[in-house]
Amino acid sequence: MWRARHDAYFASLALRPGAKAWSTDACVPISRLADCIVASKRDLDESTLTGTLVGHVGDGNFHMLYLVDPDSPEEMAEAQRLNARLVTRAIEMGGTCSGEHGVGIGKMSYLAKEHGDAVETMRAIKHALDPKGIMNPGKIL
Repeated sequence: MWRARHDAYFASLALRPGAKAWSTDACVPISRLADCIVASKRDLDESTLTGTLVGHVGDGNFHMLYLVDPDSPEEMAEAQRLNARLVTRAIEMGGTCSGEHGVGIGKMSYLAKEHGDAVETMRAIKHALDPKGIMNPGKIL
């Protein structure tokens, strides 16, 4: 599966030579997967960006890859907008903002939306285990 994803990444880049990949993922309950994929694909089709969708959807997880010129503020803003729509949609459908890689820097702002007051409990546990803040410094937890 890793090889297939690796190959899909480079095949996607070939759609727009010189572009860089903005990769994101989401995970929703299987019962909402088709709805989420169709809506996310529609967003991409209506966008000025080119991109691809791949997934190992048996667990409700799929990946979007937006091809952008990182020197174009307009393209970066559009990728951010598409990502925000995907993440918000997944959370509203009872899913999660990140299906397998955890919440990285790009999705930190969605953690409270997804987990509400539980984020404070997570912070307390993190602080109890890492009082000096040396594990993953600068992260939300």
